[in-house]
Amino acid sequence: MTSGGVLEIGQEAAVAEAAESRRQDMALLARLRRGDSDAFELLVRTHQDRLYDFCVRMVGDREEAHDLVQEIFVSVHQNVRRFREDAKLSTWLFRITKNHCINRLKYLKRRGRGRSDEYDETTALFTEGGGTAPGPDAALESARERARVQWAIAQLEPDARMLVALRDIEGLSYDEIIDITELPEGTVKSRLHRAREKLADLLGRLEP
Repeated sequence: MTSGGVLEIGQEAAVAEAAESRRQDMALLARLRRGDSDAFELLVRTHQDRLYDFCVRMVGDREEAHDLVQEIFVSVHQNVRRFREDAKLSTWLFRITKNHCINRLKYLKRRGRGRSDEYDETTALFTEGGGTAPGPDAALESARERARVQWAIAQLEPDARMLVALRDIEGLSYDEIIDITELPEGTVKSRLHRAREKLADLLGRLEP
């Protein structure tokens, strides 16, 4: 089989997978609009972990992120009939989540809670040199590396933090990010490039 044939098969598989995902979304959406409680529980189980991780990256506080996820699904439940089906269901969920996170950050800023209060676990790793947590050296080093990345992301402005989280952590496509952020493609790519440069600079300062 030629390389062109392999590529065509791969493209056909991707199209088929996207079509099946769309079909499942529409079926779930129809059940949600009928007020099917089992469908809503399925929606929560399917998406809550990713939305929680995104909220943690955005607001830098696990308790705040937990509260946010609960608020987000209440909002989804109240607004599911307004979903225009102009994007994937998961993209719509991230768009709602993004808006809630930005609003919560503004609220926390007014309350005087800034970056100095973010990532308690990260701060502990830096100030205590990793502490005395049990476990293999490799696991501890992995935890330290995650803490470094977490701290560096927290130093970015919210818009930059959002783009890094969506693209480099959640692995969303540019089309999905454009739908979520409602920004032009060129703006998304240029801001993401600057955010990555800033992140690399911050991480470079942490090197021993």
